[in-house]
Amino acid sequence: MPHAVARLRDERLAKSLKPFVARGSRAPRCTRCRVPHSHCLCAWLPRIESECGVCLLMHDIEPLKPSNTGWLIADVVPDTFAFTWQRTDVDPRLLALLADPQWQPLVVFPGEYAQPARLVERVERVSGRRPLFILLDATWTEARKMFRKSPYLDGLPVLSLQPEALSRYRLRRSTRSDHLCTAEVAALCLELAGDAQAANTLDAWLDVFTEHYLGAKYHRAPDRQNAAHLALAQPSS
Repeated sequence: MPHAVARLRDERLAKSLKPFVARGSRAPRCTRCRVPHSHCLCAWLPRIESECGVCLLMHDIEPLKPSNTGWLIADVVPDTFAFTWQRTDVDPRLLALLADPQWQPLVVFPGEYAQPARLVERVERVSGRRPLFILLDATWTEARKMFRKSPYLDGLPVLSLQPEALSRYRLRRSTRSDHLCTAEVAALCLELAGDAQAANTLDAWLDVFTEHYLGAKYHRAPDRQNAAHLALAQPSS
C-alpha cells in the first residue's frame, strides 16, 4: 500500500493541469523510490517499527519533487502522515490527527521564532501519549511563512533542535549549511525520543538515496559497499 507521501503526490498530480517534470532529468524513474531505473534502490528499503509518528505539512509541489526527503521518512516510519499546507484552509483529517489522544504533537521549529513558553528541549511522554513530530516540509522561506500562518499549530509545544553537525544533504542548494533537510530533522527527533534504531535507519536510508540519486545524475555506479548500504539489509546478488 502506498505510504502517506505517495498518496499525497497522487492527489497533487490529479489536480495538476500539466505533467510535472523533474528539473534537469526526463529519464523514466522508479515510481517507488523516484530514482531512474538504472539506479533503483528499492532492494535496500528498510522495514522497522517505531513508537513515534511524523506529521508532514508539505508546501504545494514538495510531494512531486524527486529530491524531497519527506518521502524517505514515510519509507522508514510506519506512522507518517502527510498533508498539503494551505494558507486559507486546513484539512479536517489533520485537525483530527492533532486531536487524537494517542498522540503528543510537537511542532519542530527553531526556538527563536516561537514564544518562550511554548519551547521544549526534550521529548517526554505525557500521559503515555506517543510523540508526533510535526515537520514543515518546504524551503526555509516557505517554512517560516507556514509557521506564522498556521493558527491550528499555535497552541502546541515547539521542539527546538540543536544539531551538533552540519547538513549532509547534497541534492539541493541551501544558503546556510546549518539548515538540515527534512529527513535529517526527523532523525534527530527520533533520537531525542529514544528510538535509536529508527533514527539510525533513516540516516542510512537518506545516505543510500543520495548515493543512488547522484549516481544516476552523474552516470556513475553507486558504492554498494559504503557504510550506509551495509547498515541496511543488503540484497543478495
